[in-house]
Amino acid sequence: MKFKPANNIQDLQYFGEFGGVNPSISDSSTYTFLSAKTMFDTFEGNADGCYLYSRHTTPSNLYLGEALAAMEGTETANVAASGMGAITPAILQICGAGDHVISSRTIYGGTYAFLKNFTPKLNIQTSFVDITKLDLVEAAITENTKIIFCETVSNPLLEVADITGLAALAKKYDLKLLVDNTFSPLSISPAVLGADIVLHSLTKFINGSSDTMGGVVCGTQEFIDSLRSVNDGASMLLGSSMDSMRAASILKNMRTLHIRMKQHSKNAHFLAERFESLGLKTVYPGLESHPSHELFKSMMNEEYGFGGMLTIDVGSIDKANELMELMQHENLGYLAVSLGFYKTLFSAPGSSTSSEIPEEEQKEMGLSDGLIRFSIGLDNDIERTFQVMLNCMQKLNILEKEAITV
Repeated sequence: MKFKPANNIQDLQYFGEFGGVNPSISDSSTYTFLSAKTMFDTFEGNADGCYLYSRHTTPSNLYLGEALAAMEGTETANVAASGMGAITPAILQICGAGDHVISSRTIYGGTYAFLKNFTPKLNIQTSFVDITKLDLVEAAITENTKIIFCETVSNPLLEVADITGLAALAKKYDLKLLVDNTFSPLSISPAVLGADIVLHSLTKFINGSSDTMGGVVCGTQEFIDSLRSVNDGASMLLGSSMDSMRAASILKNMRTLHIRMKQHSKNAHFLAERFESLGLKTVYPGLESHPSHELFKSMMNEEYGFGGMLTIDVGSIDKANELMELMQHENLGYLAVSLGFYKTLFSAPGSSTSSEIPEEEQKEMGLSDGLIRFSIGLDNDIERTFQVMLNCMQKLNILEKEAITV
């Protein structure tokens, strides 16, 4: 039976304390016990359904976690205060001193900085490889390797990971495959394809309104319980806890995620085809020119499309900055980092969200300073949007003389 992530979310039914159609928000930092023994049992991790302290979890957080686990097809999930607040404990729960991580070379700058600059302080080393080449991934595995880490669709180059192939490698060598699925919620379901742990920055598409931060780790009950352990759980002890009010807000926004992702994908696909027809260097997984187009198609939940992210390369940082400033002036969107907002967001990742990656490594992976990353919004009239974008490009002489005017 085909996996239906949106159905799994919609099939969850919560009632508020007084019969409300939204679950009641647990506005407490600590919880009472009717007996001292129950408190003791809860500290020991043996009192299922009892709440201890909001850093551990809350009813509101559990509701959101249940919805996210249903979306990804995992046993359960643990929410956190940010995407990095989910990624870092997940890695540290698995790895200790002397261990080794294999990571995609193109990942979010914050994750790269954590693996490149922070974890070596704990004697955890990382090899960064071209994740699209399974032979290079396998060649990087050592006796100390514990994790293969990748993004389903990489930030910002939009490389696509072969989740099934990576999962087979992880199983062969008894490793854990951790997949950041932030760019492709609903479109791709990594756990169904064999990933052990699925991560998201909820800040982005899943919340969708750029008004809060959040993250999630989706996995087995055993792994999530280990993250929450009062004795050695990385999420519990590092304190990257989500506030109940924010959890309730994100849960409400999840109810429209399937509608929003379809529109994000539809608009991005339309613009990508038009940009490519103008001779612009355009990267979008939905284009046949994308090297992993067929791979994405083989993994995708088709109704949600190829996602809302695309890039174009205008040749230089000066041209990129000029274009982004003009597009913002023309109300096409915002010159801002992040993604998943109802308006289009654009930035030059080489000097922003990927600035943690040294310049020589950016060049090696193909990240040029003229690259603009777009998170395409929910515009109802995308043809009008394209026409205004085209006018901006023509005004700045970005298009080749022979480019077709549409």
